[in-house]
Amino acid sequence: MAIKQLTSEQVRNWTLEQKDRWWRKEVFKGDMPQLTIRSALTGMILGSVLSLTNLYVGIRTGWTLGVGITSVILAFATFKILSKIGIAKEMTLLENNAMQSIATAAGYMTGPLVSSIAAYMLITDTMIPMYQTILWIIFLSLLGVLFAFPLKRRFINDEQMPFPEGRAAGVVMDSLHSETGAAGLFKAKILAIGAGVSALIEILRNDHFMSMIRAPFLRIPHYYDELIYRVATPSIFGTPLKDMTIRMDTSIVMVAAGGLMGIKTGLSLLAGAVINYFVLAPWLIQEKIIAEASFKAITMWALWGGVAMMTTASLFSFFSKPQVILRAFTSLLKKRSRSEDVLKDIELPMGVFLVGIPVVGGLCVVLAHLFFDVSVFMGILAIPLVFVFTLIAVNSTGLTSITPTGALGKLTQLTYSVIAPGNITTNIMTAGITGEVAGNASNLLMDIKPGYMLGGKPRHQAIGHVLGILAGSVVAVPVFYLILNNNISLMTSEKMPMPSAQIWRAVAEVLTQGLSFLHPSAQVAIVVGAVLGILFEIISIKTHGRFPISGVGMGLAFILPFADSLAMATGAILFWILKKKCTAPSSLPYRIFVENHETVCAGGIAGGALIGIVLIVLETVSG
Repeated sequence: MAIKQLTSEQVRNWTLEQKDRWWRKEVFKGDMPQLTIRSALTGMILGSVLSLTNLYVGIRTGWTLGVGITSVILAFATFKILSKIGIAKEMTLLENNAMQSIATAAGYMTGPLVSSIAAYMLITDTMIPMYQTILWIIFLSLLGVLFAFPLKRRFINDEQMPFPEGRAAGVVMDSLHSETGAAGLFKAKILAIGAGVSALIEILRNDHFMSMIRAPFLRIPHYYDELIYRVATPSIFGTPLKDMTIRMDTSIVMVAAGGLMGIKTGLSLLAGAVINYFVLAPWLIQEKIIAEASFKAITMWALWGGVAMMTTASLFSFFSKPQVILRAFTSLLKKRSRSEDVLKDIELPMGVFLVGIPVVGGLCVVLAHLFFDVSVFMGILAIPLVFVFTLIAVNSTGLTSITPTGALGKLTQLTYSVIAPGNITTNIMTAGITGEVAGNASNLLMDIKPGYMLGGKPRHQAIGHVLGILAGSVVAVPVFYLILNNNISLMTSEKMPMPSAQIWRAVAEVLTQGLSFLHPSAQVAIVVGAVLGILFEIISIKTHGRFPISGVGMGLAFILPFADSLAMATGAILFWILKKKCTAPSSLPYRIFVENHETVCAGGIAGGALIGIVLIVLETVSG
């Protein structure tokens, strides 16, 4: 079945009430089973397992992977098999959606373990008791859920932001659960081919697997430019391009993600990446302002201007159209008729937000004081910062599926370097509050996106997210402690490099000595980035959204490796061109790349993610 969606014209011109009425009438599937016992248990089990793969990836790379699509396909396949042998019925579409919300929440619970928690242990040379870590990440995540729902109406119902990874999960679920027929079969074939191609590429570029099957001659390089470096070393100002992450990745997962973003975000990422890595980075390396040609060193300078741009762009965009948030609050102060709010019975009540944030936020402040010796006053200051950073994170996640948790943490660290100079543990753990809460809020909205596309109840997904938080924390944390085995020094070893934690520690050690230790050029970059973020949003509003540059998208490019920005921009531009060139509805290219472009991209993401996890586990098991 085709997923119903508003046109770009309707998104721009319809009021929120019109959009809600359309969704309730055309999309909502109120009677279909959703959050059932089996969907809850399946989500908790799959999420727990996938959280361990994320733990491994985070330890090695500092990144976490989205597990929504992976869990969707695994759950569908499991119950399809059980149905064929007569043990259970197949999952409904919305049961699968509720399941993926739980699994995704569990999968993301590893974030603090490989960043703020690990950095705190490194700085203090102290093992945090396991029960404290479990309680800490649970309450941070719950606070993220509470911050997310007041923004759901704005970013999903009204703005109809793409949330590419969530949208891909929705497309995959729709394809898998569609009734058999020519259209459904065609969509399933596209999904399978896209997944197969992406999976094959991941296999062929995996050194460990190709060596294991004794076929290294079939291996494809991790980057296309490896062929160039055999005969030459292209550089700028004497710095090799590859050292600055200016590379072309052979994986198509990020290209597929870019195909779901839209041309505006793609161009913004490309423009920001070119400015940062082709102009600023090589010049600053030559001037010795950036110490070395590496992603870590470059991003330690570039993130300040990029985060400033994302901050001002997000805040200006939000306050330029505050009606949605105001409506949510005023609904608590006066009685509204049912016809005015057609989603009142399925949205999470705003009273939960108004009561929950002070209560759970207060508990986080108390835990920060008891566990990490953060003063109550400093902890309280972090709570309003969460709202600001959640706006930034949601904008970024909504456009690109990338949540800049680390960058937002750095911004908090910068703030506390001014108000609490010299207090390194406060610097780390307050950043943990703002960064992780904003990240969880953004991930929840990512989970809700497919539910909105498919007609699910958002409050069911909120409950599911809480179940996932519990499942992920009680599995991932004990395994993390088991790996460490009370040996903190392992966190800087080759076995456990912990790049994200080391960056958090490095920033804290520099900034606790005060803002003056930030290079003057970085201070200038903050001002320039802040001004540009506002300017881009003003122009976008004046041109009714037709201005091709997004402040959030461009700012994000200063935080990502060039190869990632290039891959996502390539996907966005490629599908924009295909849409322009393939105009005959009866032609095969139109049916594949225009009618089903989301299915193609979803397949590319799903195939690469699935086989990537398998390869990681295989490499871990085989040593």
